Amino acid sequence: MKHSKRSQEVITMQTIADVASRFGALREQLDRVIIGQERVKTLAITSLVAGGHMLLEGAPGTGKTLLALALSRLVGCRFRRIQFTPDLMPADLLGANIFSQKSQEFALRPGPVFTDVLLADEINRTPPRTQAALLESMQENAVTIDGVRYRVSPVFTVFATQNPVEFEGTYPLPEAQRDRFLFKINIDFPEAEDEARMLTAYATGKRLHDDIVASLQATMNADDLLAARRTVANNVRVEPQIITYIRSLVAKTRNDESVQIGAGPRASLALLEASRASAALANRDFITPDDVKSLVAPVLAHRVTLSPEAEMEGMALDDLLTRIFEQVEVPR
Repeated sequence: MKHSKRSQEVITMQTIADVASRFGALREQLDRVIIGQERVKTLAITSLVAGGHMLLEGAPGTGKTLLALALSRLVGCRFRRIQFTPDLMPADLLGANIFSQKSQEFALRPGPVFTDVLLADEINRTPPRTQAALLESMQENAVTIDGVRYRVSPVFTVFATQNPVEFEGTYPLPEAQRDRFLFKINIDFPEAEDEARMLTAYATGKRLHDDIVASLQATMNADDLLAARRTVANNVRVEPQIITYIRSLVAKTRNDESVQIGAGPRASLALLEASRASAALANRDFITPDDVKSLVAPVLAHRVTLSPEAEMEGMALDDLLTRIFEQVEVPR
C-alpha cells in the first residue's frame, strides 16, 4: 500500500509546472531556515534538480552544513554525514567486507556512501586518496569494494563542504575530483541586515539549527526527486544556438593565455544540465541565454586553473571568466 502511494505521488510530477511548483514550495520552507544567501539557495536547488553534486566553500559558521541538512529534510531523502579528517580511510566512506563468526562468511558493512544525500563535511581536510574514493559513486552511482560493484541510490547527491584552501591543514581537491561537482558555491559572510535577523530569531528562542530544521516538512520524496529530474531532462528543449553558445563559452577557457588548465567536456554538459534546471524552476520549457549566463561562474570556476604568470600578476579567476564571457556572442 505504501508503495502505491509513492508511485501515485511520482505521477503528479510529470510537467515542468509541477516541478516549478513543488520546488517553489521547497524554497519557501528553506527560507525559514537559511536567512539571506538568496543566490546560494537558488544554486543549491538548481543543482538538486539537475542531479548534480555541490561543493560548498566558506569560512566556518556560514551555514554550509545547515543548508545540506535542511535540503535533505525537505526532499524527504535518507541523509548521512561523515566528517572528513586526516586519518579517514576509503573504507570508512565506502564500507568493507567483514567476516561474520555466525555465518562464517564475509558480508558487506555498507559505509555512509549508501544513502540518498551525503554530507561530506570539510572534504579538503582528508588526503587525496580518500577524497578520490567518492569519484565512482559521484559519476556512476556505484562503488567497487573488493572487486565487487554495488549500486548506490539513483538520486545519490553529495554536498561537500570545504574551508578556503588557505586554511591550515587542508588538501586541495584533485582536478578530477573537482570536475565531478556540478557547482562550486561560495558562501560569504551574511549581510549585516540578515545577520541581525538571525540574531533576533535566536534572541526570541528560535534556534534555526534545531527547532526549525526539526519542524521542516518534506515537500517530496526520493522518487519524486528522480521523477523531477527525468521530467526536466525530457521536457526542457535546447535550441541549436544555445548549444553553440554553451560550447563557445567553455571552449574559450581552453585557449586563453591566462589559463593553465581549461574546462573539459564535462563542464559543457554541466552547464547544459544546470541551464535546463534553471529554466524548469522558472516554469519554462526552453533555455534562454540568461539561464546560461547566470551559471557560468559556479559551473566553471572550479574547473579552470590560472597560469602561474596570471596568478603572479594578481589576476582573479572571476575577472578572467567575465572577460571570456564578454568575448562570446550572445544568441538572439
